[in-house]
Amino acid sequence: MSVPMPDTSLLVQMTLMLMATGGFAGVLAGALGVGGGIVLVPSFFYVFTTLGYGGPQLMQVCLATSLATIIVTSLRSVLSHHKRGAVDWHILRGWTPGIAIGALAGVSVAANLSSTFLQALFGGLGVFIGLYLGFGRATWRLGSEMPKGVKRAILSPILGFLSVLMGIGGGSFGVPMMTLYNSPIHRAVATAAGFGMAIAVPSVIGFLFLDVAADNRPPFTVGAVNLVAFGVVIAMTLITAPLGVKLAHAMDGKLLKRVFAVFLTLVALNMLRKALGL
Repeated sequence: MSVPMPDTSLLVQMTLMLMATGGFAGVLAGALGVGGGIVLVPSFFYVFTTLGYGGPQLMQVCLATSLATIIVTSLRSVLSHHKRGAVDWHILRGWTPGIAIGALAGVSVAANLSSTFLQALFGGLGVFIGLYLGFGRATWRLGSEMPKGVKRAILSPILGFLSVLMGIGGGSFGVPMMTLYNSPIHRAVATAAGFGMAIAVPSVIGFLFLDVAADNRPPFTVGAVNLVAFGVVIAMTLITAPLGVKLAHAMDGKLLKRVFAVFLTLVALNMLRKALGL
């Protein structure tokens, strides 16, 4: 049975919600160097379920649409950081092939997982990221330089794989990893934006060919990418990201990061709660 189109007033309400979501994601991206996907995925899930769409592939639509927005925001971020000379192109070139391979593997796996399982996975990894943001220390180190050789060949696909399963770019995993391997924070944020491109481009191409049941997908969805949510969020993030940068300079960085850590942990725990049917 097909899902009826929502009435105009509900569509207007959802558009406003998507605008608010995109604006918030843009501020976070500018202020913390954390990709908006960590906010967009649960927000998309809420918006689409409120509209009346569900089914076993809803999380795939949320992941794919989030990753599509990351193509634009990551490209803009990389170009901006490059002008300041902050991108480590040597690291980016070395890690991109493995990340892209992991991203494609992530699409293949995500296509065959249930929406509930992906919710639980997002929730679990989201709690982990939130705890790291809240309690991690700038002095923690795993090594004096970024891994090369076999270690890079193992870690880079894992980074791409997990990022796709969460619908996020390079910031949430890439920035902590680079700082743990002794990269300065500004260089880590700039280079991880490039990781986002390596994650998002191949994965979105894969998601565009994913067959989502017509009665379970929101209107104007191609493959698993919802074009309405993509367009609205991109427009808002491009406007609000510079505000996030100003906020980062105006507020104490540690306080800002801890506030977001609490917010993210609560969002992730709520996703876990829904996945477990509690």
